[in-house]
Amino acid sequence: MDLIYALFRKHSTNSAKSLQNFECLHEGHTLCSVSSQNIVAFSTTTELEDLSGKTWGSHVYVADLNTPWYSHKVVSNKAGVTALEWDLPGEKLLIADTAGNVQLWGFKEHVLNEWVSLATASFPGEHILGAAFFHNGKKISLVSEKKDNLHYNEKFTHLRFPPSVRYFGGRPMEGCLVISTTGMVGVVIMSREGNPQLITTSNSLGSTRNRITAVDICYGKNGHFLVAVSSGSVSLPIQCFRVSVEHTNEKCVIMSQALPSFFLQSSPIKENQYRHVVQLKFVVREDADSLVVAANGDNGCLVEIWELREKPLPIHKLFQSKSHSSQPEPFKTVLWQHQSHFMSSSPVVCITTSKLSITTTMPPPCYVMVALADGSIHCLYRDSLKQVATASLNQVWRQEEAPSSKQLKTCLRISHLDMSWLGCVLVAADTLGQLYLYRLLPISEPGGPMTVPYACTLLEYCLVTGLDWWDLLVSLRPSMMDTVCERFTESFNRQQTHVQQFHYVQFLNIKTSLYRLTVNGQSKAADLTNLLMLHSVATAFKSLLRPSDLSSHDKGPAERLSAVMMDPLTDVDKVLLRLEAKEFTVEPSTLQSLQQLIQWVADLALNLLARLPEQRQAGKSSGYELLRDYKALNTLRELLIIIRIWGLLRQSCLPVFVRSAETVDVLSLLFRLLSRLIQSPEPDETLLDECCLLPNQVMIPQLNPPTKIVAVASPALFYQSLPIQLEFGTDPESLLFVPDLNPVEGAMQTEQTVDSIRHIYLGKQPLMVKQCCRCGCKAQVQSMTRTAAIRAWGSTLGKILSLWWSLADTQIFSDDILCFD
Repeated sequence: MDLIYALFRKHSTNSAKSLQNFECLHEGHTLCSVSSQNIVAFSTTTELEDLSGKTWGSHVYVADLNTPWYSHKVVSNKAGVTALEWDLPGEKLLIADTAGNVQLWGFKEHVLNEWVSLATASFPGEHILGAAFFHNGKKISLVSEKKDNLHYNEKFTHLRFPPSVRYFGGRPMEGCLVISTTGMVGVVIMSREGNPQLITTSNSLGSTRNRITAVDICYGKNGHFLVAVSSGSVSLPIQCFRVSVEHTNEKCVIMSQALPSFFLQSSPIKENQYRHVVQLKFVVREDADSLVVAANGDNGCLVEIWELREKPLPIHKLFQSKSHSSQPEPFKTVLWQHQSHFMSSSPVVCITTSKLSITTTMPPPCYVMVALADGSIHCLYRDSLKQVATASLNQVWRQEEAPSSKQLKTCLRISHLDMSWLGCVLVAADTLGQLYLYRLLPISEPGGPMTVPYACTLLEYCLVTGLDWWDLLVSLRPSMMDTVCERFTESFNRQQTHVQQFHYVQFLNIKTSLYRLTVNGQSKAADLTNLLMLHSVATAFKSLLRPSDLSSHDKGPAERLSAVMMDPLTDVDKVLLRLEAKEFTVEPSTLQSLQQLIQWVADLALNLLARLPEQRQAGKSSGYELLRDYKALNTLRELLIIIRIWGLLRQSCLPVFVRSAETVDVLSLLFRLLSRLIQSPEPDETLLDECCLLPNQVMIPQLNPPTKIVAVASPALFYQSLPIQLEFGTDPESLLFVPDLNPVEGAMQTEQTVDSIRHIYLGKQPLMVKQCCRCGCKAQVQSMTRTAAIRAWGSTLGKILSLWWSLADTQIFSDDILCFD
């Protein structure tokens, strides 16, 4: 376990006495929760900007783990927040408190610092202790017996996992389930059918209400919930309930059924005087067969794992069922059995386990993370609770460094833990609301380093499920990047054509993020970004084309254009003669709104051809190069043909060039040079000479202005001495990275900010823009949408970018404004 960074609050002074007063003012119980898109939600007792303790209460913040110093407050509560939960896609946040209030929040237009309240429910007089969103019924796992298979369709399988609550027809409903300290189970449903409405109901968890001090909720395999509760005393049993929710006729019905319960082992309890059960946690949220129980006492703590097993029981022959066989079938029942335990001399503060099981192996391999009151964190392997690694908050700073104000704390106390969905990193929150990010060892080989095969398997799992892979990126070593990228690409290229088409965008996003982590991979990352944009523009342009003959659905204008481009033609006008012009007719107003995208296509062609002589002199390099991707170059040729036809319909939509002579037909020249490049495996001297003369004939605009980024997952990370000390609201200068993209010689340089989605110039210092936390690109906060086509472009590309942060690609505004696209 390596501590990657520690995120501290600001202090008004450096004196030890003032720091002690500061801790007294701001200390309290805090929570943290990591979403499937690696967004962390955490609570504090005072606002992060408060230095005097005047904002005492409970405040919930969110931040991207890649730029955690940019945090945004979602809500401030007078009552203490007791539950923070994300839904499975990582788009909604559940907040519950001691006053019985349940709040559901969501992003506004995918902007991280603009939240909207989706629903609010109240259970007066109830202290909410645990909560969980409804399961959406989507579960994909790696088939352990076929983990070495080449094809994704056989390697990964969609497991049958019914949604928690269903509409008529089986469609999943959105909502949550909460458990209170009095034994109440409450349900909040957001109904989307007909008139949107909020349905709230409650019931008793057991036949009578009992005091509950510890609870955990798990998803059952038949669409129900498994709830484990404890009353706090080791002399009372750990009770389990099966809770199911049904929605019929706009009414909600909660049904609860008691399951077998159990007591902790008596011998260690008597010897060490363990009195209080403080934590319950299912080992995996989608596996109800294993439960972790933690108890504290005078001499430390006891952590036990119990498993639900089917066991035959002997019964009297009078109660045996009649059978034709000589030996009657044994009576089987389900019982909890003790598996292993872990003991320590310090009390338990918090326990967390894996959120999901990636493989179908039973029991699923996973870690149990235990935080103790002495500031130590223990990583235990599930099977025998064997300690794999340990770390301590009070021993993370190097002794040779001069102590700073952050290092004067004598004892940092952990309040809460949470693991990422892939299980690669652990987030810890202390009693001041400060965050600590740990890198965990891979679960495939406990105690061993991250391997290339396991890293590729996790990337493939993210590819097919949509999970974000940022936590895996910070777990890779720099020497692994190229090997992982090559192996991941080879595996993807072996898939069937329809599988490649379905996952193509996500594949480009993952591959780009891998190259972006190395200094030498910045040009490859830029080429892959251009390829993704080219693919998106081509899809948008071709979707505007309509066939003249409605009966020919198999062959539309885009298919006919691709067939014509198969012939070795270099003259753009000869290609136009083979096409039917009316099939490419688009409304002039729509064409004018697409002018900035048309300009970007032409600028891309200019940059590629102007860079051709330089790249050919450098020789063939490893990794991706757009100039060697002939499929992408052919797509670029098709777009030039479409632009040429649209220019005949509306000349003002054509790209603008700064030419040395007005007689130069730039579009025709670009098409001819690209056609010659595709037709020959290696460009001849004549083609290289013409490309060398291209900057003299037309001004080459700068395609990818270097954008500085301050983020954890960047090449700057590998030059830091861990742990990195960060501070809320302050950009760390040590993580600043500016990629060197080696622009084309003679290209027009600009210092203006460029909108990476709409490809328009925003000026040197735009008033407000949004910036991606993962790649640093910037975009307008609000677009001036004029036509349906450009509105569709903005929304479509926003969805494509959201796959980067997978998600989640989280974005931030300049001027401390956060968002994700």
